[in-house]
Amino acid sequence: MAGGNFSGDDEESISAINVTPLVDVCLVLLIIFMVTTPMIMKPSINVNLPKAGSSDQTAPQEFNVTITKDGQIYSNGDKVSEDQLREKATTLLAKKPDIQAMISADKDTPHGVVINAIDIIKSVGVKKFAISIEKK
Repeated sequence: MAGGNFSGDDEESISAINVTPLVDVCLVLLIIFMVTTPMIMKPSINVNLPKAGSSDQTAPQEFNVTITKDGQIYSNGDKVSEDQLREKATTLLAKKPDIQAMISADKDTPHGVVINAIDIIKSVGVKKFAISIEKK
């Protein structure tokens, strides 16, 4: 036979590990992670925050209110109406009396919508709130 003995009657066994398939699998996994990571990291509510030069760092809050540029209100990621926002604020206030609301409003949101959301939150007894911004 021209290519050698392929019948398996060799007395020598192959003792080296072929790393080519391992490298192929690792590269494929790396590509998959590189492609899917931006999709996973993208926030579910797209809000363009206003920019300001001075701000204080605040800790993550249990009560996050997001207002999109078309006036839709989200509370902790769930779309809510004004009545549902009031109920959620009341529930969270009962659990934690010194709760702080973090308000993130798109820079193109009408001013009245933001003030209305703040009024709803303050009317149920939430005393502290912060407005989320991006640093310049």
